[in-house]
Amino acid sequence: MKENRIRKNVEFRAIYRRGKSFSNHLLVLYIYKNRKHINRIGVSVSKKVGKSVIRNRVKRLIKESYRLNSSNLKIGYELVFIARSAANNKNYIEIDDAVKNLFKKAGLCN
Repeated sequence: MKENRIRKNVEFRAIYRRGKSFSNHLLVLYIYKNRKHINRIGVSVSKKVGKSVIRNRVKRLIKESYRLNSSNLKIGYELVFIARSAANNKNYIEIDDAVKNLFKKAGLCN
């Protein structure tokens, strides 16, 4: 899973610039089609969401939701999730519903 992560700021900015965005009340998803046979994921949570413990919790929830739903997704995309400040008090079920909603909006579900 580590090789499937987007980590560098240059990669994030390229996806923001070239990709398409989809959003709901908790998250924003940028997708960009790559020429690889894997999906890569990046998660961005700003300081507006909360202190470090809350930001890391939101990141863990998003990554876990992606991990459990990744078997139903089309392959060959770079995905960047951005958490909105409304995501700071949400539990796993609400984050998972938001992630699934974005996958449907983006047409990534098989």
